[in-house]
Amino acid sequence: CSTKTAEWEERSKTRAEELVALADTIKVLNDDDALDLFKKTLPGASASASLVQMSVSTSAVRSRALDALSAAKKAALPSDKAALDLLSLALAGKKALSTGGFDKVIKMIDDMVEVLKKEQDDDEHKKEYCATQFDLADDKRKVLERTIAQEENAVATTKDAIATLVEEIATLEAGIKALDKSVAEATEQRKEENTEYKELISSNTAAKEVLGWAKNRLNLFYNPKLYKAPPKRELTREERIFVNNGGTPPPTAPPGGIAGTGITALVQVSAAKASRDAPAPPPATWDAYATKSEESTGVIAMIDLLIKDLEKELTEAETEEKEAQADYETMMKESADKRTADSALLTEKSSTKADVGSELEEHKEHAASAGKELMATMKYIASLHAECDWLLQYHDVRKEARTGEIDSLVKAKAVLSGADYSLVQTKVHSFLGRSL
Repeated sequence: CSTKTAEWEERSKTRAEELVALADTIKVLNDDDALDLFKKTLPGASASASLVQMSVSTSAVRSRALDALSAAKKAALPSDKAALDLLSLALAGKKALSTGGFDKVIKMIDDMVEVLKKEQDDDEHKKEYCATQFDLADDKRKVLERTIAQEENAVATTKDAIATLVEEIATLEAGIKALDKSVAEATEQRKEENTEYKELISSNTAAKEVLGWAKNRLNLFYNPKLYKAPPKRELTREERIFVNNGGTPPPTAPPGGIAGTGITALVQVSAAKASRDAPAPPPATWDAYATKSEESTGVIAMIDLLIKDLEKELTEAETEEKEAQADYETMMKESADKRTADSALLTEKSSTKADVGSELEEHKEHAASAGKELMATMKYIASLHAECDWLLQYHDVRKEARTGEIDSLVKAKAVLSGADYSLVQTKVHSFLGRSL
């Protein structure tokens, strides 16, 4: 008990000495002259605030806020470090220690947080824009590449079609030309055959008439009853009038033709041949003449046989001529029909070739246009890569950095806002209150 009593007395004595020291200190520091001096030398001090409490709280708050800003700078993007340096400078200045000095810094922090949020929002929109544009451009590129491939296939197909049409047109033209040539040759041959036929008819008819005349002449001598007198020449109107008035009929002109028979033929006998075929002169002397009726009958029969041969040959020639002419006419009709059909087909294929040629040019133009558009699309995609690749690659890093920076700024603001609240609270405490 004596020990406890001694300790209590020692503690009571020490506390009394402490109270005396504090009372003396408070008396000096709360003196009006001391307060005026403190106002001039300590800008942050006020009559109602505790000097020691304010200086310790403000320094601590500023230090904590600068630590938060330092952490923000470490997490910040390079483009934001200048603004954070400006905040640090503002916070480190003497004005920040004055009452309400943190308000400007807090305002700067709020502005910077808004800027960071806006930048992040812009990045999000830009990322969405880039993704959308990449999808649209890639879809367009695929469509254009497919279109170009289709147009190139169409160009190749059209070229093959044109080559086929050119070959078919050449075949038709050659066929028409060969047909015209064969028709011309057939026509020339038909003319030659018809000329030979006419010559044969003329010569055989003349030969038949000559043989008939010879037979009739023999009959005049050997068979007078079978003789046929030549028809009298019919007088003209003027001659009939002249004879009716008592005039003498005009003499009958001697017949011309072959040997004066009045028979003419296309075949002409030269004078030399006629002289060779002339009968020999009669002998110097001859016996008494006697008719040879039996021999004349054989001669007449031979003439009849020759006439029949000529008639048979004429009949065969006429039949062959009719058949040849019919065949020729059939060939001409078939050739004309074929030429008409081939000409129509040639016109159709030529028109088709022109249409296909127009289609070919259209396909080429479409392919060229799609190629230009594809080139522009590829340039646009390249520009998108130049504009968006960096953002898309570092989007998450930038977002994380901004998030960390905003978090640090919010913490710094909280520290500064807490400092302002402490300053308000210290106004109700005494100069050396226990609020410390």
